[in-house]
Amino acid sequence: MTSLPVLHTTGVLYRRILSQFPQDISLAFAYGSGVFKQHGTSHGLMEKNMLDFVFAVDDPVTWHTMNLLQNRKHYSILKLLGPTMISSLQSNYGASVYYNTLVPMDGRVIKYGVISTDALIDDLLHWKTMYVAGRLHKPVKMLVQSENGKLHAALVANLKSAVTASFLMLPESFSEEDLFLRIAGLSYAGDIRMVIGEDKSKVANIVKDNMQHFRALYSNILRDCPQVVYKPQQGKLEVDKSPEGQFIQLMALPRTLQQKITKLVDPPGKNRDVEEILLQVAQDPDCGAVVQQGISSIVKSSSITQTIKGIATAGLWKTVSYSSRKLKKMWRGWWRKPPVSNMS
Repeated sequence: MTSLPVLHTTGVLYRRILSQFPQDISLAFAYGSGVFKQHGTSHGLMEKNMLDFVFAVDDPVTWHTMNLLQNRKHYSILKLLGPTMISSLQSNYGASVYYNTLVPMDGRVIKYGVISTDALIDDLLHWKTMYVAGRLHKPVKMLVQSENGKLHAALVANLKSAVTASFLMLPESFSEEDLFLRIAGLSYAGDIRMVIGEDKSKVANIVKDNMQHFRALYSNILRDCPQVVYKPQQGKLEVDKSPEGQFIQLMALPRTLQQKITKLVDPPGKNRDVEEILLQVAQDPDCGAVVQQGISSIVKSSSITQTIKGIATAGLWKTVSYSSRKLKKMWRGWWRKPPVSNMS
């Protein structure tokens, strides 16, 4: 019962933080190591971690106009460009997200990204950048969700796509943990931040201590999916790996991923239609590797452009400070790896 007050206070903390922003938000969620316990992180250390938020807003120009009035200090020198230019930078570059980082608020340090509701729905359905869609493959703390039917349907479609893509990369039978490791790893495939600046065991750390959160997200989808035999009691799954089964899965993938796969497989000038190419991929023993490559190419391009944009939106001092925090976390991950010696 001791954990109840902690849950209660974090709920209050999130509400207090949210109350300091313009209120016309269609979706708000908190994510990352400051919100969900990751393996090897003590509760005390968790409270020192930055809290990460994403806000989806219907009208970014109006929202930034209000936010510049309320929270001008959050912005880098780009605030001088005004809300229209900030919104344009948000929408047209990187992954359509504008981040303000290292913001002190209510005794914590926060980072928040702003994305338009339309851009979010587009990413959830088609995986154009997989930037926010990838965040939402993993458990997040939902704080605001408007009654937007299109947005709700897109959130569910994104989870189904994560399951389908993972099935294609897994063997015929596997454990729940194997599946959740695959799903959690989708948005890190090809991410340049995994080369430098992120703890390499990050994906395993996310899944290990959050199995129940992953189950809560995915169990209904797995139960309803006609292509899988799901045995929740044993935590085991079996998926249809026949060419027909794989073809159905490939046809259900988000549009951008299908386009990336066809580019990888179809030599230029051939111009066969997508269905024909996917039928060929379904029969290929390396089908899973092709899907993995397609995902990596989506994530790589959006992570590079978003990282470059992040330097402008954060400003140089904050970029250096933020990067050094990330590197410290990476070193901690490396030091945790070897077996514990007598240097306790």
